[in-house]
Parts: sequence; structure tokens; C-alpha cells
Amino acid sequence: MKVLIIEDNEDLTLNMVNYLEQENIRCETAKNLFEAQDKLLAFQYDCILLDLMLPDGNGLDILSFIKSNQISANVLIISAKNALDDRLRGLDLGADDYLPKPFHLSELLARLRAIYRRSKLDGSDQIIFNEINLDTKLLEAKVNQSVLDLTKKEYDLILFFLTNKNRVIGKEAIAQHLWGDYTDDLANFDFVYQHVKNLRKKIEKAGGKDYIKTVYGIGYKFDANAK
Repeated sequence: MKVLIIEDNEDLTLNMVNYLEQENIRCETAKNLFEAQDKLLAFQYDCILLDLMLPDGNGLDILSFIKSNQISANVLIISAKNALDDRLRGLDLGADDYLPKPFHLSELLARLRAIYRRSKLDGSDQIIFNEINLDTKLLEAKVNQSVLDLTKKEYDLILFFLTNKNRVIGKEAIAQHLWGDYTDDLANFDFVYQHVKNLRKKIEKAGGKDYIKTVYGIGYKFDANAK
């Protein structure tokens, strides 16, 4: 899961990042509306943690921004503003859940995982596609019931492909999903090829089909109809 944390409290942000990254959730941060909008236009996120009281405006404006720009991301509001009107307005504008401050980080994690399961995994911790089985709780991938020996990036890559079946995904989009802000300084994304190549080899070695097709000049597609 890749998350954007929109929060101006640096101590809280650091605590959330440290805790969530230990749970294999990639985190990026924004301290204000301007920075958040810039990142939302440049990168893709599975979920957004949104504070309402930001230094340059109301966090609810982000919900309108997401809708007007047709950005696909779930939103969990985290705010000390716990008035019923704020909660209802946030949910009415498209937020998926509302967690009042202060909160336990374990509850934040549980809410995030629940949102992710509902939106990406049809409410389950597992993704099953033909001979491939991914357990998102154990971070384990199996092909024909054999556990694949994957690196963290390879696991993230196969999960990204399986949740975007039959979609052409550019190398830049893959790099941004796996490495986030670190891709800003890269001259090219040729290293994506090596990760895809290694993943293909491991799937085929376990007796799986080669679902990952190269779309020349663009990137890759997980072809659910591969034979």
C-alpha cells in the first residue's frame, strides 16, 4: 500500500511514517494544501491520510480537488475537529472514513487495511488469480501452492500488477509506485526491466504462466488472458 500523509504536525507525521513503514506501507508526506495537490497530480496513491486543519486552508478542499481532477485514491480523515458536522461533510465529499485525534497508531493501521481490503481486494486479505495466490497480510506469494522467494520490491510489483490487470502501466508509473519521491532524481527507469525480468523468471520457475507482457515504448501489462 502506498499512502500520502497530509499533516502539518511534524512529530505526528514522523510517528505515523515510522510505524506504518514497519508494517510495509510506503509513506510520502505533505505539510500543506499546495504541496499535497502537487503530489496528487504527480503520483498515484492507494490511500490519503488527511488532516483538516492545514496552515494554508481547510483539508476538505483536498476532497474537492480529488473529485475535480478524477484522482483515484481512498481518503481517511485524521483530525482533532471531531464535530458531527465536520465528519458528515467529509464523508459527504467522498472520504472513506474519519478517525478523530488523538488515536492509537494500531487503530490507524487497522482502518487503513480495512479501506484497502474493501477498495482493492474485495474485502479479503488474499488475491487469488488462477495459479497465483497473494496473502497481503503475510506478504507472501504462491504459484501452484509453492511459495515464491521474492524480494520486497518484487512482491510489491506482483501486487501492483494483480490489482491493475489488463492495464498498460508505464515504466515511470511502476518506478513511482515502488520508489515514490526517490524517482525524481533518476535519469531513466531502465532498472524496472530487471525487476520485471526477475519476477517473470520466478513465476515461470514455479510453473506459472507468463502473464506479464512488454508493451514496447511504454511499459508492461499483466495480461489476464495469457495462454
